[in-house]
Amino acid sequence: MQLPREVIVGSGTIERIPEVSKRLGFTKSTLIIAGSQTYEIAGKTAKELLEREGMEVNTFLVKSATLKDVQAVEEKIKAFKPQVVLGVGGGTKIDVAKLSSARQGLPFISVPTTASHDGIASPVSSIKGFEKPYSVMAQAPIAIIADTNIIMQAPYRFVVSGCGDVIAKFTAVKDWKLAHEEKNEYYGEYAASLALMSAKLVMKNAKLIKPGNEEGLRILLEALISCGVSMSIAGSSRPCSGSEHLFSHALDMVKPNHAMHGEQCGVGTIMMTRLYGADWKHVRDTLKMLGAPTNADELGVEREDIIKALEMAPTIRPERYTILNKLNLSREDYEKLAEETGVI
Repeated sequence: MQLPREVIVGSGTIERIPEVSKRLGFTKSTLIIAGSQTYEIAGKTAKELLEREGMEVNTFLVKSATLKDVQAVEEKIKAFKPQVVLGVGGGTKIDVAKLSSARQGLPFISVPTTASHDGIASPVSSIKGFEKPYSVMAQAPIAIIADTNIIMQAPYRFVVSGCGDVIAKFTAVKDWKLAHEEKNEYYGEYAASLALMSAKLVMKNAKLIKPGNEEGLRILLEALISCGVSMSIAGSSRPCSGSEHLFSHALDMVKPNHAMHGEQCGVGTIMMTRLYGADWKHVRDTLKMLGAPTNADELGVEREDIIKALEMAPTIRPERYTILNKLNLSREDYEKLAEETGVI
């Protein structure tokens, strides 16, 4: 079980990168992985702070999160031989830093610039270029340093996406329990409880989560970090990714680059909650309160895309048993489900 040793969330926490590095025993060299924008936003500051402490700091900028990017970073790791890798950015940059450092046997520190999904703290990476469209196991960050001042500068839409990704844990946990009951799959009560608590916390505090509200952002960040920890405890993404994530992955294939991951997961959660006979209207109303999409129009996709994604979802990860496998629905059933929940 890999868990972060240091989690620092708050205003101006970027200043504490050198202190945390030193405490963890990294005093000589660091490789910073960022994007061109995230380097300007936070990477540059991290570099200056570490250099001031006498550390050798190299930087490498990545544009996307593909296998090629991961391999390019691995080459840099071999060339520079840093003690630690710093991933500075949103989900993609952190995913690249996480997987490349894991493959090279180095620890990594997560410095998120957005709060758009739970990848900032999870042991899994979503990288394009493998045969599968979903996440692979990498490693958990040894530390997470989340500066709310920096994260609040990102568009509010990233926060909305983060909320959708956390709320998705409602159905993810239900799917995991179902797989345990019907397929005798391992189910960890503690990991499941942690993921579920995060979802409940975000729903309960939805009124606080709004543009410019630091308290609301902290609640979201703590929930995202707890979700990452729940995956570390479970040893897989099971407590945080179920049928609603499969719907999102399918939608990415049907209609790429339209909505954000967490926005799609939120819409998926509305429909999957309905399949479980639970209170899907509460999920929908909370998402609406947060300013998140709740239907096809708001996701920028067509009616047909939603139905196609629902049909495709159970085939994305055949080994991951969910409510979709149990019910084995027809095209008409999916259409009815999307209509009943107002998604189409």
